[in-house]
Amino acid sequence: MNTKNYLTPTKKYKALISSVHSVYRLINSTFEAKDLISRLSRLLTQIFNAYFCQVLLIDPSKKYSMLRCVSIGKKTMLSDKRILITNPVEKKIINSAASLRKGAIMGVPLVCEDIIGLVIIRRDHHANPFDIFEQEMLMTMLEQVIIGLKNLQLYEEQQKIVLGSIKSLVTLLDMRVPQEYTHSPYFEHLVTSIGQEMRLDNKQIESLKYASMLHDAGKVDIPLEILTKSKKLTAKEYGIIKKHPVSGAQILRPLQILRPAIPIIMHHHEKYDGTGYPSKLKKGQIPLGARIMSVADAFEAMVYGRPYRERKNIRAAIREIKSKSGTQFDPKVVDAFMRAIKKVNLRKYLKNNN
Repeated sequence: MNTKNYLTPTKKYKALISSVHSVYRLINSTFEAKDLISRLSRLLTQIFNAYFCQVLLIDPSKKYSMLRCVSIGKKTMLSDKRILITNPVEKKIINSAASLRKGAIMGVPLVCEDIIGLVIIRRDHHANPFDIFEQEMLMTMLEQVIIGLKNLQLYEEQQKIVLGSIKSLVTLLDMRVPQEYTHSPYFEHLVTSIGQEMRLDNKQIESLKYASMLHDAGKVDIPLEILTKSKKLTAKEYGIIKKHPVSGAQILRPLQILRPAIPIIMHHHEKYDGTGYPSKLKKGQIPLGARIMSVADAFEAMVYGRPYRERKNIRAAIREIKSKSGTQFDPKVVDAFMRAIKKVNLRKYLKNNN
């Protein structure tokens, strides 16, 4: 028998504190609404000893769901399609904007000025019915969830603005830097794919993404006659080229949102054996993002060529990356690159490489 309904006031208070803390940790470790409601639905089935939990976000018309997650047992299904709401229980909660508790079913609206969604939990019919304490407990937990969802929505809007600004910077950079020095449309995907193979978290992947778009920003300070030179660079010219990571970091440092990407931009030309630039860092001294960027950047430079270097075919470029594992490149990053490159659409690379 489920004994939750018969907990002493002290045990109920402890259960509430523990549950609220679990939701707090969940919100603070989640950066996307999809991920939040998916993890929340699983958590609520555990906390309330339920077999079913549905979390629903609705559009302003209150007639359609925009995001729907259902957890049944150990299975979780997520849909971001716009679906007409027809379920009577869902419609009742939405229309009344009030909680519902009837036997083994409990539903609570997500209200922030207006209703933005709902949560429905079901137990097996043989289990104890939900009580008033559990209803109040769920409502208390969902107050945090509503704040978390609003913060995520604001964050996503901010990211759209930031991404738009970054794309504008990249466009300006591409206008200044010769096409031979710009990256393919697939570079960002390759960089983030390597990061995913190395199990980086969402924030680290985001920083990699920004750095992949702006890591050559410092080249705006390099004279065009050097950037377009097809013959071997002189020592003085190469010295000017080597300053671009520091210049790029200085240009982008005032943008607070790009702060985590600055070390990647600053050190993506360091070498694993300590012979790179600008700081001659080695092994673990080099930021992991920069070690990842180094491999992807070298691969693209070989595949697409540079004014001073003939292009290689993809197989030759991969062989060279492998041959420099442990010297120029971090062996673990090379291993991740080898896994990632198998998942990248090489036909597109080959098409642009011809």
